[in-house]
Amino acid sequence: MTPVSSHAPHGQSPLRTVQVLGGGNAGSSVHVRSLTAGLVARGVRVTVCAPTEAERIYDFTGAGADHVHVERSSDPVSVAGLRAACAGADLVHAHGLHASFRAALALGGRREDTPLVATWHDRVHAEGPRAHLLRVLERRVTKAATVVLGTTSDLVDHARSSGARDARLAAVALPGPRRPADPDDTDRLRPKIRAELGATGRPLLIAVGALERHRGHDVLFDAARSWRRLDPAPLLVVAGEGSLRSALQRRIEDEELPVALVGRRDDVADLLAAADLALLPSRHRARSVLAQEALHARVPLVAGDGDGIRELVGDAAELVPYGDAEAFADAVARLLGDPARCDALRADGARQATSWPTEDETVAQVLSVYDELTQPRPLL
Repeated sequence: MTPVSSHAPHGQSPLRTVQVLGGGNAGSSVHVRSLTAGLVARGVRVTVCAPTEAERIYDFTGAGADHVHVERSSDPVSVAGLRAACAGADLVHAHGLHASFRAALALGGRREDTPLVATWHDRVHAEGPRAHLLRVLERRVTKAATVVLGTTSDLVDHARSSGARDARLAAVALPGPRRPADPDDTDRLRPKIRAELGATGRPLLIAVGALERHRGHDVLFDAARSWRRLDPAPLLVVAGEGSLRSALQRRIEDEELPVALVGRRDDVADLLAAADLALLPSRHRARSVLAQEALHARVPLVAGDGDGIRELVGDAAELVPYGDAEAFADAVARLLGDPARCDALRADGARQATSWPTEDETVAQVLSVYDELTQPRPLL
């Protein structure tokens, strides 16, 4: 990121913000890490309240923030810890519905003195009694938040319908690749990774996400039954961990599916470099990190046409009806047999990626909101 001068005017104390993160969403965690680096570079003091596990993975302190461990819970002890961390802040910025709810509880009667910005990265869905609880949380957050930022137009509309007094579309950038995109390096890396994964001489499909029900792995596994008939049969590699691991592994073994669960990985960029296709079955990934990384890496993407994905990728991916395993299987088989279409998707993806906001643009938008909501700070 391009260095810039301090955001605090001469003689004024620096703006102090607290970023509240639940720690369960890769997209919001990556965003907070990037936002922290940009804010600190502009002279803003940042405290990130997140579980220690999130700090270990995303290294907020390495971006210049102070880290305060706060559990992903609304119990009194966690809320008290968050309240203490927010004491003296000029502004609190929470990421995700549950983090925003905890921030509202922590601020309590100080909401008029301490503006609360809530960024909604994804639409949370629930059924039955939990759906009623979800609506209560949404109304509580929209009532408490000074501004709600939504990462898609659908999320902005939903925030308004839930009672938000001020809801705006947020610019959210995917940080640049962790290593230079050297074609020679990619060519050398590709066969090595494919061999390690067991995909030598066969197509490699990559999916990334927690092994939880809402991620749509059942759709991929249903589709994988059809891929067994292809020659050679593609290998689906799923990176991620979660409560369904044992059940999914049993299904792989019982149905002899061409699927490998490889656990949580920190080399997703390398996996994508080796892949023929990236797969995204989940419905509720408004600004999917995998979708963005795939298009940046020029890997054709097949995705369920769920919340916000079309707004993100445009025509640069194969979108199929959400939850339709047969359509998913057909799209994958069709792309594996159509190199020209894959080349077109790679080119379209690279163009689409250039339309997304940059990290500098994201930080600039957030800072403009902060400036709007905070009063000049007293002279030192």
